[in-house]
Order: sequence, then structure tokens, then C-alpha cells
Amino acid sequence: MPTFIKYIQNEEHYSEVLSRITSVRKTLWIGTADIKDVYVKQNSSAIPLLGQLADLLKRGVGVRLVHAKEPGSNFQEDFDKFPILTTELERVLCPRVHFKMIIFDLEIVYIGSANLTGAGIGMKGPNRRNFESGILTNEPKIVEAAIEQFDTLWMGTHCAKCGRKEFCIDKIK
Repeated sequence: MPTFIKYIQNEEHYSEVLSRITSVRKTLWIGTADIKDVYVKQNSSAIPLLGQLADLLKRGVGVRLVHAKEPGSNFQEDFDKFPILTTELERVLCPRVHFKMIIFDLEIVYIGSANLTGAGIGMKGPNRRNFESGILTNEPKIVEAAIEQFDTLWMGTHCAKCGRKEFCIDKIK
């Protein structure tokens, strides 16, 4: 595949980024500061993004999710509909996370401003969306840097000197 870098803005977050989730083959890593009950199009209806993540897990795809705060009750209600998420989704809450990135199969990365919310990256209408921007790329140096940042956080490298452990629900280390 030739190298590409694409600038993404506003509603393109849904069509160019979130729509890629269903085609992931091996790994999906998601980092976001805020997470809500995002819905996605599936055939002629809308389903929770968590349903797509559950489908990936059933196919054997490794899914990691790191977010900064506990999601609200609507998210939890959707989460509870998919029991596989409790056992197979690798999920960490880190109050210091502010990056927004999605890494697809360790080959393509989205890095930008959009949180995993309806107004950020979801399917809300154009008059209800945040003004977002980001890049989508398979440029090896950018993908590797994103993997390194995500993995360093995931492995707890920063935990010893974090300074916010009293707010940390999921102790990484």
C-alpha cells in the first residue's frame, strides 16, 4: 500500500476514521480523553460502537481502550449489553490521558482532536458536531511514534512519577 497522509476534519472523522473499525484484522488500539455512548451505522440502523468492538473481539481481534475518565450511565448501559467486553476488552482508565488516537492493525493511525463521543468522532449531524481536525496516515515514522506513545502508557512507564495516583481507578503499575 502506498504511503498516505490525509487531513481529516469535522464529519470526515466518522466517514474516514470510525468506519475503518469494522475492517480491522488483528489489533485496534483506542486512546481518548473522553468516551461516551457513540453510535455507528450498520446496514440501515444505528448500533453502539461497543457492539462493533464486541464483534471484533468475537473474531479474535485484540482491542485496547485507554481513556481518562469513567464514562456515563448511557455508555455503561450499552457496555452491559455485550458481555464479551467485560472479559476480552483490554481497558485502562488513566486520568492523565489527553491524546486522541486510533491505531488500526499497527499499520494506520488517526491522531487528532476528536474524543470518542458522538459530537467528536461519531455520527451526529453536521450542526451538532464539534469542530475537529486530525490526520490519518500509514506513514511508518508517524505510526511507530504513535505505537510507542500508546504502548509506553499502556505498560505503565509513567505511573511511578504520575502524581495523580489518587484519581487512578485502574492501577497500571
